[in-house]
Amino acid sequence: MLVDTHCHLDHPQFDADIGAVIARAHEAGVLRMVTIGTGLPSSRAAVALAERYAGVYAAIGVHPHEARDWDAATLAELEQWARHPKVVAIGEIGLDFYRDWSPRQAQARAFEAQLALAQQLGLPVIIHDREAHEAVLATLRAYAPVRGVLHSFSGDMQVAEAALALGLYLGISGPVTFPKADALRQVVALAPLERLLIETDAPYLAPQAHRGRRNEPAYVRYVAEEVAAVKGFPLEVVAAQTTANAETLFFRGGGVP
Repeated sequence: MLVDTHCHLDHPQFDADIGAVIARAHEAGVLRMVTIGTGLPSSRAAVALAERYAGVYAAIGVHPHEARDWDAATLAELEQWARHPKVVAIGEIGLDFYRDWSPRQAQARAFEAQLALAQQLGLPVIIHDREAHEAVLATLRAYAPVRGVLHSFSGDMQVAEAALALGLYLGISGPVTFPKADALRQVVALAPLERLLIETDAPYLAPQAHRGRRNEPAYVRYVAEEVAAVKGFPLEVVAAQTTANAETLFFRGGGVP
């Protein structure tokens, strides 16, 4: 069994064949998927998909790209949706200093408010960190202890060690399979398997075998295979441990069915 801990099943690229996409995931042994909200509309869509399909769960949140619209009404609606039985996390939240599509002050305000909401409700967080490592880590330290994952980890070993010291998981996605991703593979090699999660970020970041095409949850197997190769473990060991990690962070603690 595998778990895709981060995908965007509400994306328009899945509109025509979402049922088939989920069926292919199940056939590939991916029995649980967490579909991620990036704003209120996609958070509502994530919950609707979780209600519709077995094995699909939702995370709700406002992505830093959408943080310019953050207000009290947004927070109130997120709090309402967060109590849904198939919502397992607050996310995707964080900071993005690469695109800066929202002012950094607005990003920080939304990030901190959602960290506080997650702590209030006892939910883990799914963190977006793009070229904002120091600011993300500083914010997380201010709100420690934080249960969560650095989604699609893109930092170096120093960032990884800081995240691990905070008790976070590292989310490993398709780029680990890219020929030039030696730095990411080094992180995978050195980080404890007990602190790794596997994900696709579908429809984005397709693994090397499907690079340039639509990604989907079934392809999380490629990530698991690469992690196994890097760490020198059988695939079955990586599958079992990363699934256990996902259960610990997202499912078991809250008694999610």
